[in-house]
Order: sequence, then structure tokens, then C-alpha cells
Amino acid sequence: MATTATSTPQPKTNRIGLTVIDYRGGKSTLCAGCGHNAISERIIDAMYEMGVPPERVIKPSGIGCSSKSPAYFMSRSHSFNAVHGRMPSVTTGALLANRNLIALGVSGDGDTASIGIGQFVHLMRRNLPMIYIIEDNGVYGLTKGQFSATADIGSKLKSGVINDLPPIDTCSLAIMLGATYVGRSFSGDKKQLLAMLKAAIAHNGTAMLDVISPCVTFNDHEGSTKSYKFTKDHDEPLQEVSFVPAFEEISVEYDAGTTVDVTMHDGSRLRMRKIEEEYDPTNKAEALKRLAEAHDKGEVLTGVFYLNPKAPTFLELLNIADDPLATLPESVVRPSREVLAECMEELR
Repeated sequence: MATTATSTPQPKTNRIGLTVIDYRGGKSTLCAGCGHNAISERIIDAMYEMGVPPERVIKPSGIGCSSKSPAYFMSRSHSFNAVHGRMPSVTTGALLANRNLIALGVSGDGDTASIGIGQFVHLMRRNLPMIYIIEDNGVYGLTKGQFSATADIGSKLKSGVINDLPPIDTCSLAIMLGATYVGRSFSGDKKQLLAMLKAAIAHNGTAMLDVISPCVTFNDHEGSTKSYKFTKDHDEPLQEVSFVPAFEEISVEYDAGTTVDVTMHDGSRLRMRKIEEEYDPTNKAEALKRLAEAHDKGEVLTGVFYLNPKAPTFLELLNIADDPLATLPESVVRPSREVLAECMEELR
């Protein structure tokens, strides 16, 4: 009796020949159902689909539940847990030393908006080329669920305590300070978050994403404004977010109110309709206005609020050499004895 040999199907690979498994990390030790785990999954998907070499990525973080999550994605990348709230300065130093690195910093609302607020402010104004993700649950999950600085007025802890302090809106703050790609998403919205992450990877500048990420242990109850139910009931998407990687540029020109069919890289066809009135993410004043209006209405506005792809990055402003500073020989980066002596003489 003849038998037919069956070949084992090969795993799907991306444009650089890696499988999605090559982008995974260790097993999560966060609470089951934590929104941070969903964010890690979307990061894995985005990096895989964009074909990012894992070895080029650095994953700096601070302290907190959110700052543990880099261990759960991209195990072949470089990780660094900084002191609480000090992730921005560590990232700045790493990118100044090696501008070829791709930085994906992960922080929490406590790590960013309280002890780290000073470093966050200066990072945003410098437009350092990095992705800054805030896993925002409104509480200090690692220290038993106290309110963080992003908790809304009137939100309630499991203990019944009511928050009476106004929240810091990290998106409004980032836009005002100079970040060049600012948006907010929800850990439970896979499609939107994935598209925004892929766009953040492609962006040259500071991409700040505030992701509402409910804490299932301390902040997912009735009365919380960062719970799954509240966010789903009050989520007001600003626009339908999608992203087309520019591996091979696709460009179209068509008038407002008309429809055009575009052939994508994979052969599929996308029908696009340009509406007469649409949100313009390049308008900083309009972005701040929409965020303020949503806050007054008690809505969680999601989407890309602001985008400025033309602003120079911090590395460009410093006129740093094209070669990474970490690779330059000592003869180039260290002044000679003669130069040092001349400097000392001038200071006499």
C-alpha cells in the first residue's frame, strides 16, 4: 500500500525572514486579564508586521507594573529598568550614543505623571526619536492601588475613596510641549492600537501613546473611569485609524468627496473616500480643543490627535555624526593632551 508523505507547513515569516515567535518574550507574571498584556501582544504584532530587527530595539522602562512588561515581548532586544521616573534620561543617553537604535520606552501613569513628570516634560520638548508608551490605569497597581495623577475627578477606589484632584492629561501636555506624534488608545481595541503602534514605529520623532489599560485587581470596578466597562461605554474614536507601511511608496491624489481604489502591496484593493470635512491631526490648536471638549463631556477620546512629521529631532538639532558615537575610536571622541592644555590655559 502506497503512502503519501506530507510536508510540515513552514511558519509564516515577515519581510526580514523572522516568525512572530522571534518577537515574543517571557511568560507574563502580571494579573490575568491585565491590559498591559494586551499591549505587549500588539507590540509584538506591530514589530513583526513592520519587519523590525529585534536586535536593533531597546526597551527602557521605569518602575511599576507597566515597567515589567518589556520582559514579555521581544526577548532578543535590549532591556533596561531605570530608576522610578528616570526612563527618559536613560533613553536619551542610549540614543545619543547609538542613533541607529530603535527605542520603545514603556512607562506607567505613576512613573510618568508623578515622580517622572519633570523628565517627561523635557523629553517631549526635545522630540527625541523614540516611541513612548504610557500604560495608563489610573492607579499605582504595584503598591495596592492608590490613585495616580491621571485619575479623573470623582473616580472611586475599591475601598470607596473618591478622587477630588484634577487629572493630568498626558496627551494635551505632550502636544503643548512639542511631541510630534500624540495619540490615545485602549488596550482592548486591537485594531486601532495596532495601527497606531505601526505608525509610531515609522515616525521620526517622539511618538507618545497614552493607552488606557485597566487594572483588573484595583481599578476595574463600578465607579472607576479607567475600567473596561467605562472605557468601552465612553470611548469616542476621533477617526478610523489605519496605516500602510512605506516599504514601497503608494501615493494617490483625489478630490474631496470622491472615491478611489488603491492596490495595496499584498494585491488587495482598498477603496478610499475623502470626506468633505475631516479631522486634521496637524492642527495643534484643534487637537487641544478636541481633547478639552471630550474631557468636559466625560468622553475618552481615542485616535491620533497630533502629527508633525517635519519637525527636526533632537539628534538632528545637535548635529551628531552619522556614525554612532559608541562606535567612534578614542582618537576622535577624546581631546588630545594639547587641546586639553589649551582649554586649561584659557580658563586661567
